[in-house]
Amino acid sequence: MSGPLRAVIADDQALVRTGFRMILSADGIEVVAEAADGAEAVAAVRSTRPDVVLMDIRMPRMDGIEATRQIMSGGANGTRVVILTTYDLDHYVYAALTAGASGFLLKDVSPEHLVAAVRLVRSGDALLSPTITRRLIERFAPRDEAKADLHRDLSELTPRELEVLRLLATGLSNAELAARLTLSATTVKTHVARILSKLGLRDRVQAVVLAYETGLISPGGPSGII
Repeated sequence: MSGPLRAVIADDQALVRTGFRMILSADGIEVVAEAADGAEAVAAVRSTRPDVVLMDIRMPRMDGIEATRQIMSGGANGTRVVILTTYDLDHYVYAALTAGASGFLLKDVSPEHLVAAVRLVRSGDALLSPTITRRLIERFAPRDEAKADLHRDLSELTPRELEVLRLLATGLSNAELAARLTLSATTVKTHVARILSKLGLRDRVQAVVLAYETGLISPGGPSGII
C-alpha cells in the first residue's frame, strides 16, 4: 500500500463531488476520477484502478448497488467500495454489502470521519461494524444452501480459527476477541487474517455474511452461536 491513496468519487450531484474532492485532496488523497452515474463509475474504476471508490446509491442510468456489483465481480484488483448516501435504510445497506461494498456512510459524515473511513477501508478493514452487519443479515439473509455447500472448505480452518470466526460473527471486535479467548491482539489479528485468506474473503463483513449463509451461526439467542 505504498504511494498516495487514490480515489474515485461517484455521485450525480456535481456539488457533492466537488465537496468530497476538496476534503480528500486537502488530506493528501488523490482523486483520480469523478463519475455522475454508475456506468461512468464502472468505467472510471477500470481505467484508473483506484484504491477506494466513494459510491452514491441513487444515480441515473445505473445505481450504485449495480455499479458496485459490476466492479467487484469484474476483478476489482484491490479496489474497495464505500457506499455514501442520504438514505439510512437497512435494505440499501444489505444490498451494498452483498454487492461487495466494504462500508456504508451517510453523506452528512464529518470531513474527519470521511478521510478516516477512506484510509481504514484502503488498509483492508471493513467500515461497517460486524454488530450492524449481523442485524442486517438476521433480517434479510435466509440461509443459502448452495453457498453452504460451496463453502464446506470451512473444514480448512483450524479449531481455533473456527472459534474465532464464530465469535467474530457475533460482532466482537479484535480487542473483545482477545479478551474472550485470552490471546494477544496481535494473535487475534493473525487468526482473522488467516481466516480471510483461507476463505477468499475481502474483510470481516464478508466473514459475518458467510458465517450466517453457511449455517455456522444462526439467528436467535443472545449470541446466535450454534
